[in-house]
Formats: sequence, C-alpha cells, structure tokens
Amino acid sequence: MSSLRVLTTTGPLAALLCLVHPVLGGTPKQCTSTTALSCHNTTAVADTCCFNAPGGSLLQTQFWDADPAVGPADSWTIHGLWPDHCDGTYDATCDSSRAYTNISAILQATGEHDDLLEYMKTYWLPDSGTAESFWEHEFGKHGTCVSTLDPKCFTNYKATDEVPYYFNTTVSLFQTLPTYKFLADAGIAPSATATYKLADIQAALSRNHGGESVYVGCSGGAIEQVYYYYNVYGSVADGQFVPASPDNGEDGGCPSTGVKYLPKNGGGGGGTTTTTTTTTSSPPTATPTGSFSGKGYLNVVTGGSAKGCLISGGTWYTTGTCATFTAAAASSGSGSGFTLKSSKGYCSASASGGALTCAAGVGAAGASVFAADGANLANAGGDDWYADSVPAGSAQGAVYAAKGSHATTLQIEWASV
Repeated sequence: MSSLRVLTTTGPLAALLCLVHPVLGGTPKQCTSTTALSCHNTTAVADTCCFNAPGGSLLQTQFWDADPAVGPADSWTIHGLWPDHCDGTYDATCDSSRAYTNISAILQATGEHDDLLEYMKTYWLPDSGTAESFWEHEFGKHGTCVSTLDPKCFTNYKATDEVPYYFNTTVSLFQTLPTYKFLADAGIAPSATATYKLADIQAALSRNHGGESVYVGCSGGAIEQVYYYYNVYGSVADGQFVPASPDNGEDGGCPSTGVKYLPKNGGGGGGTTTTTTTTTSSPPTATPTGSFSGKGYLNVVTGGSAKGCLISGGTWYTTGTCATFTAAAASSGSGSGFTLKSSKGYCSASASGGALTCAAGVGAAGASVFAADGANLANAGGDDWYADSVPAGSAQGAVYAAKGSHATTLQIEWASV
C-alpha cells in the first residue's frame, strides 16, 4: 500500500508533492537530489530513469460523467496519468509486451494493495465497459510510456513490478486534487439550471494548483474533464511533483460564459456500499460525533505536521494509501458515539492501552464506540493517541489509546470523502 506524502513546507515549495513507496519486489532506481526538473532541461538528459523524457509533462486527468453517472455524486473520477511531451504531443502504447491484461490480479498478488484496489473500484471507473479493461487501457497506452517506470529502471526487476507504482502514484495525486470540493468552495456546484463563467471555474482550480492553470474540457457547453499538469523531479515512482500549466495550447471547447455543470443523473455508481451494524460495547466518555459520519480517511498529525494516515488494519503508515473508513452512529443503548469500520472489519481500541485494531475477528459486538473532539478521533482520555515512534518507509506503527511507555503523541483527524 504505497502512497503520496504531502510535504508540509511553506513558501515557494508549498505546492510541491513528494511520492514515497515501500519496497516491493524490484525497486526503482534511487535518484539524487540534484535531478533536473522535467521539461526544464536545455540539453538532452541521458538518464531517463531519473528524468522523465520525452514524456516530461505528467497530466492527472479527471472525468465528470453526469449521464450516465459514474462514481460518487460528490466526486470527480480518475481518467489516468499521462506522460505528454512538453509541447502538447505525446507517445502512446510504447511497449506492447507490457500491455498487461490482469491489473487487479497484479495488485492483489503483492499483498500490499488491497486499499488501493478498493479505492480504484470507487473512483477509477469508465462510463462503459469494465473497470478492469479501463485500467488495462490506461496502463497499456500511457503507463508504458513513462520512461522512469521502464523495466531497466528497476533493480532485480520482475515482470509487472512497475504496475503498482503507476496506479498508486495516479491515485495519490488524485487524492490531493478533490475537484468537486475546489469548485464547491468557490460556490460552483452541479445544477440542472445554473451556469457559470469559465474564468471563475479556472480560478477556483488554479488557486488549488499552486497558481498554475488547469485545463478544463467541455462537451455541449458542460464541463466534463479537467487536466492537472505537473513536472517532476526524479521518478514517477517516488519523485517530487511540481504543479505546471498546460502546454498544449488547447482551449477545451468551453464557452466563456454559460458553462453548465450538470448533476450526476441519479447520484453515482460503482462504489461499494458498506453495511454498518450497531454495537453494544461500552463507549468512552463521549463527546458529540462531530464530523464523523459516512465515509472518510483517518489522517495522522504529530508535532503539528501531517504524517500519513491509518490503513485498513488500524495501523499508522506514513507512505501508504489511506484506507476508507465508515463512521456510523452507535445504537441508542450504546451512548452518543459512533463505530468505525474498514475493509478489514470493525475497529476496536482498548481503554486500558491496547492497540487500535480493525479486523474481521473484532465483529460488531466487539467494536468500540468512539467519540469525537470536533474533527479529531477521541478516546476515554481525550483526543491524544500514542505510538512508539513515527513509522518510516514501509514500516507500520501500532496506535494506542493510552500513553503507557509510548513516546510519540499524535492526533487522528477525520477527512470526509
């Protein structure tokens, strides 16, 4: 379960993103900190394992499919990650021998990407055909053209080693680009009647993309695609992504005024519905449920900085794909709190100091009833949680409700999805 780490820098580098992945099979070449930024070289760069070329402009592309509706009603969905040349042109299907036809099986075989695959089943969907064929198409057409993911760039390479890196990087970027929220925060929401100025749409997206322009594509006067451009220091596997503006000169076909943003017809599809069961376990000293409702991530903050999130087993991972948890109000006899459940099962945290655990073996009857301190997850002692240390690399850290001998204090914040 490899993922994106958002740097907590300020100033000019505040928008720069750093991708870090655990070691799985063959490992990508380690690149030095002096690696050039793609699309900014004046001469040819020989080492295309540490410099994306010729596809140095990386586009995280998203869909808004209103009819038929695809994905959640309050989220855009993933189209792909495209390595374009730095002039608007691009290569496609660069290695037919790596046009794999079993993406799900490849991700499952690692034993490390259950959360990633589950996320893709909700947020990376086509408007026709199967998700599997769509993922195969995106990797075969675009993933095989990422120079830094070429087999020669891996030590001890085994076939398909590059696949998890491509999909995880794409998902990780997408998770930092909630287009629906960006627009909603600017008062731009799906409507069957309202229309918007293209400049307002572009401004709302640009202010969340380091001030760089974002490509907006329309069909029939309605927005349906956005492309976020990046240049990269180092490899797509674990490099640093720097926001950039479009380099293709296209206008996207949108009118300057009267742009439609149609609601998804009937809500959305493709997501897996989690059935929640109430519990009879004893609650902690409960505060109101706060913002804990529906589905969300459990992000970790320690020392005032964001440091990863909880994954499906309830452990802390600073470089992992965040698990999606379901928060549901506890039954009337269990107190004014809520239960948490991941793809592994219900979650439990012993007030006497046991580790937070989410597993099928917990069961509904053994699930803890949690409390909230605003957006923070609370336990009987407040909103502080504890760990032995901040996990690094592919290490996972247990999280405890009581301090005991655990040296690291942290908070767990809810982020709705």
